Amino acid sequence: MAKVLVVYFSAYGHMHKMALAALRGAADEGHEARLARIPEFRSPDNVTALLDRPGRESGREDRGLSGTFRTGARWEKYEAALEAQKGVPEATADDLRWADGIVWGFPTYYGSMPAQVKSFLDLSGSLCAGGELEGKPTGVMTSAGSIHTGHEATILTSIVPLLHFGLVYVGLPYSQNPEYLTADAIGGSPYGPSTLAGPDSGRTPDERELTMAGRLGARVARFAEATKGIR
Repeated sequence: MAKVLVVYFSAYGHMHKMALAALRGAADEGHEARLARIPEFRSPDNVTALLDRPGRESGREDRGLSGTFRTGARWEKYEAALEAQKGVPEATADDLRWADGIVWGFPTYYGSMPAQVKSFLDLSGSLCAGGELEGKPTGVMTSAGSIHTGHEATILTSIVPLLHFGLVYVGLPYSQNPEYLTADAIGGSPYGPSTLAGPDSGRTPDERELTMAGRLGARVARFAEATKGIR
């Protein structure tokens, strides 16, 4: 049996749902699975979603891209998502030490991981210096507002810092995930599961996206079990 950590950041709830699916995927195969969330920044001035809060800018209207993405409509979703995640413990370096395998989940911010996640990794530098994560299998899930805004780029760019920690990357093979071989507007690629959040973040994960997230959790768990003895 392997110990699998599913660590995630979720502003609007999409990655919370995907993380729960990955957790179930590992647990359903008999592995010990733990969920932990990377917290929002403490300072309100650093919270991206606050820019969407009604009334923050007097007289502001959603125009241009703001209108397309309906940024003003997202604030209530943000508040509801934070409320739903209150019971999930915040991730620590000790969680990463505990795990035999790690699944990461976070939205795409401009084609890469959010600053909250990068900050968490930056503050875990002692694990890198000590080689404490070397040889542990890992995988990444993400979400994006449209089919063109980072499903693959975010995962690919995120692999770079994970390799610095010595983590061994696990992807999502074609033969095991026929769901993403479709013309339908859903997430998923050989690099990892993803979900289409929608321009206003109003879409919920498709069942096929959740299925792929569950498979990644199980796949990381299997690799973690197989490599425990050689790390």
